[in-house]
Amino acid sequence: MKIGIIGSGNMGRSLGILWSEQGHQVFFGSRDAAKSQAVAELAGNGTQGGTNEQAAAFADVILWTARGIVPSELLSAPEVLDGKIIIDCNNQDIPEGFAYPAIAESLAEKLAKDVPNASVVKAFNTMAQEVFELAPQPIKEYQVSVFVAGDDEQAKKTVMQLAEEIGFVPVDSGVLRHARLIEGLGDFIRLIIIGQQQGPYATISVNVLPRAEGQRLGGRQASSLK
Repeated sequence: MKIGIIGSGNMGRSLGILWSEQGHQVFFGSRDAAKSQAVAELAGNGTQGGTNEQAAAFADVILWTARGIVPSELLSAPEVLDGKIIIDCNNQDIPEGFAYPAIAESLAEKLAKDVPNASVVKAFNTMAQEVFELAPQPIKEYQVSVFVAGDDEQAKKTVMQLAEEIGFVPVDSGVLRHARLIEGLGDFIRLIIIGQQQGPYATISVNVLPRAEGQRLGGRQASSLK
């Protein structure tokens, strides 16, 4: 698979290297081509580095790491993204005291509005970069969850496959509108990591427990608002 990294910072570098280790063709992009070429040299595995424009043109799947910036603001010809899968892994900036406003529209939805002919998928925003350093092992052992939301089912399946290849457990989180909830979850995990000082290796695993034998607590009963 041809994967383009838009923005070769911590997230882009880490995921790009992991996917190149799985045999994918990866092109690191940056506003500073020298920076992305240095990342490609570090990554090896035949990866390439250049401008964001070159990365976008090269790839079938794009990892979009430019927080709060839509393609029309970054690329001279954003239509190069038409027909491609775009993975949005971003969260909002952390406000003072973690006092986030309500999310009326997610970053992923804003991105999708800007490139209506691409398939935007939300994923990889609920863990710190340090977690990727452990992939694919022991990530598999801890069953770390990646929440994946998008309106295009095939695009979502592709992203879930990319997550699984590097050791994560993808969780189908429904339509792209649910990115509002996933971004809120990303904000919460950053509160745990930074605000509660649990450190960057704190993460989330979704487990489905076995059904309870019997109902010794009375079981779930219909609620009443009266």
